[in-house]
Amino acid sequence: MDNLKLNLGCGENRVQGYINVDKYGSPDVLHDLEIFPWPWDDSSVIEVRLNHVLEHLGQITSVYLGILKELYRICAANATINIAVPHPRHDDFMGDPTHVRVVTPQGIDLLSKSKNREWIKGGYANSPLGLYLDVDFEIVQVNYNLDPVWLEKLKKGEISEAQVDQASRNFNNVVKEIRMIVRVVK
Repeated sequence: MDNLKLNLGCGENRVQGYINVDKYGSPDVLHDLEIFPWPWDDSSVIEVRLNHVLEHLGQITSVYLGILKELYRICAANATINIAVPHPRHDDFMGDPTHVRVVTPQGIDLLSKSKNREWIKGGYANSPLGLYLDVDFEIVQVNYNLDPVWLEKLKKGEISEAQVDQASRNFNNVVKEIRMIVRVVK
């Protein structure tokens, strides 16, 4: 079956129109995402939701890299992957003992073959994981959702966007969540 839409690690948040997958509860498909291979055919998936899931997976690096390889294997060319994760410098991330993996746009960029080639050409030290793993993901959009305290200050005009940006580089609990839209390149 092709043109599948997966809601991976859905927990109790089932989404209509998607195959809801988790290793607990009663999803459409009961599967541990750290066990390979995943039960979908190569290039059969056109959209994936990973809503507050990736930070729970792959405490062991080889397992995390296996997850990325499986994600690439099952996705069709130009498939969309919607990723939401807590910001690693927010209490939402730090306070949950089941959070085992920091996921950032910089980490996802390591999976872009075009960026890998640029870095190699430029002599940069970035890990060309896309080339090493033979996967290719391109970030289409990144949104940083602010903690409500900072969002309120910004809305009231008490601080500027530049000040929020500077604060997010210096302090914890400024950015609450990172949302990314990623395209699969095949």
